[in-house]
Amino acid sequence: MNTKLDGPVEPDPYMNRRAEERVAARFEVRFEQMEDAARALRAYSLNVSAGGLCLRTRKSYDVGAQVRLAMVIDGEEFHLTGVVAWVRDEAEAIGVRFIDVSEEDHERLRRVIASFKR
Repeated sequence: MNTKLDGPVEPDPYMNRRAEERVAARFEVRFEQMEDAARALRAYSLNVSAGGLCLRTRKSYDVGAQVRLAMVIDGEEFHLTGVVAWVRDEAEAIGVRFIDVSEEDHERLRRVIASFKR
């Protein structure tokens, strides 16, 4: 058994770093910044968790960009702030991690997401 390390261990790029379970769900998402709302035609989710979502949009975003999102998920309205965590230009998709979510909104998100699994 070789115990020698040749350098820093790289994290597994395929490791799931999500703390919340993600479920497939499609719903319309509106950008609350006026400049984004005008350019993001028919943005919609591909999947969602209580910690974030994968969003399909034709507008380009940079990783780290902050976005304000408005959405109705299973009858519950949410207004959330997020940070773009990743970008897949070829799929016109971005991953958004929610930030500064109130405990009440976090619990509502968990409840709504659990209803998708039934």
